[in-house]
Amino acid sequence: MPATDPYLLRLAPEVYAYIQPDGGWCLNNAGFVSDGGSTLLVDTAATRRRAEALREAVVAAGVPLPRTVVNTHHHGDHTYGNGVFVPGAVVVGHDACRSEQLAAGRQLHRVWPHHDFGDIRIIEPTLTYRDRLTVHVGGVEARIVHPGVAHSLGDSFVHLPAQGVVFTGDLVFHGVTPFVATGSLSGSLRALELLRALDASVVVPGHGPVTDPSVYDTSERYLRYVAEVAAQGRAGGLTPLEAARRAGPGEFAPLRESVRLVANLHRAYAELDGLPEGSPLDAAALFADMTAMNGGMPVACYA
Repeated sequence: MPATDPYLLRLAPEVYAYIQPDGGWCLNNAGFVSDGGSTLLVDTAATRRRAEALREAVVAAGVPLPRTVVNTHHHGDHTYGNGVFVPGAVVVGHDACRSEQLAAGRQLHRVWPHHDFGDIRIIEPTLTYRDRLTVHVGGVEARIVHPGVAHSLGDSFVHLPAQGVVFTGDLVFHGVTPFVATGSLSGSLRALELLRALDASVVVPGHGPVTDPSVYDTSERYLRYVAEVAAQGRAGGLTPLEAARRAGPGEFAPLRESVRLVANLHRAYAELDGLPEGSPLDAAALFADMTAMNGGMPVACYA
């Protein structure tokens, strides 16, 4: 996968998106809000080097380093860089984001043991919330909202109502296949309805370029496709891998990381079996099936 340098977009006088092309595994987005006196950062990065580049981008924008870091969920590509900003900043996340991160530890190291993540310390949120939390960055109101179980147990999105901007975390991918294996397919559909109701005109996805609310329609079509393939596969006695191979990605083939279909089918099968949303799945089986879908090549970390 070709990778290009991260870039900064100024979305409003106080709001910046930090985009890491082209959104594949571990190439997540971040962003920050600043009134020139204080700064709130949304997510960090997967490696020490990339987190330091994010810090340099904040400084280059002429704003203070963040006092607050919001983790939209516990996955390492959004949290491994927390240590670059602590102790100067307080890390905020949902209650379940903290517990999941503590349980997961050096999660990316286990998936990609030979990747150079740099000097990483696991820094979990020390300020947590249950349903919603509002942080005021000068005159900017940042609403931090938990949509329920969706991409993970402990997701948050950050909504700036006056600026018409929402940082979705991995509730939304743009140009990249969604990934719901660690959360809930049904919950992800519900989360899209919450995001639609915000009426935010600018959408900063967890991966992929900044976009508009039309991305919700694409995401919903994909998730409903997964549900349809799962229902047919389960009824036909197929394993998730067999169902994924038979159906293929369909109209969603152009999305990056299309092998995630089989991992998403594992989650859809679990929900069809009546397991609670967010129930742990066998990560080794998920990645083994994605490897099989990838022609025997393990999925790569691009950070």
